[in-house]
Amino acid sequence: MELLNFEGQSVLDSREVAKMTGKQHSNLMRDIHGYINDIKPNSKLNSADFFIQSTYTDKNNQIRPCYLLTKQGCEFVANKMTGKKGNQFTAQYVTLFNSMKETIENEPQAILDQLHKEWGVPTTLGGALQLAANQQVEIEKMKPKVDYYDSQMRNPGLMTVTEIAKDYGWSAKTLNKELHKRGIIFKQGKHWVPYAKYAGKGYTQYEPFDYQHSNGRPGVHNNLKWTQKGKKFIYDLLAKDGIKPVTEQMNLLEA
Repeated sequence: MELLNFEGQSVLDSREVAKMTGKQHSNLMRDIHGYINDIKPNSKLNSADFFIQSTYTDKNNQIRPCYLLTKQGCEFVANKMTGKKGNQFTAQYVTLFNSMKETIENEPQAILDQLHKEWGVPTTLGGALQLAANQQVEIEKMKPKVDYYDSQMRNPGLMTVTEIAKDYGWSAKTLNKELHKRGIIFKQGKHWVPYAKYAGKGYTQYEPFDYQHSNGRPGVHNNLKWTQKGKKFIYDLLAKDGIKPVTEQMNLLEA
């Protein structure tokens, strides 16, 4: 069981909630429809603060409806339950959301501890100066990477996965598969979204895209795009496996 990320907030898939509460998913969906209908008449309330419409692909490759429940949505469902199952569900979702909050709060120290463990990052000024001196001889070796940052990373604004993939001579589909393989993003319905672990880091943003349904009714999709910080994250992630942008590969060959 894992919290998902939707536009920067942690959510639970209604299918997971159904398992946690011991309900059939269809029955939980029916209940949520009723809750939304009760909320709608109050103009001061927004049902999307509790229940977010979504979809998933079933084992027969059919698109099915589901909901993403925010913490408030889980509280709403829990308040409708009584007895042992209600108490167990409350304990589970509270633990999940609190664990995520603790992870986010402790992340800076965890990163420092990991850097010290894996790379021996010094904790004193003398150690830092010695490390800087040792690294001086490596600067020339890093020149292709620096050149790539100079030409690519200074470009402000959001980028599509297609634009980033072109740097590697890949399609968007190939890059998405690589990121999924490394546990960075997953498919939610028709869209790729980052796992909660990578939410709130400034790597991605959602950009609304207007479209029309086949019946002429207007709709809006939230397209996932990558920031320059996110592009650098992808670069570093792939570079660990020796995967470099095409331009950098050419620079290395020329050198």
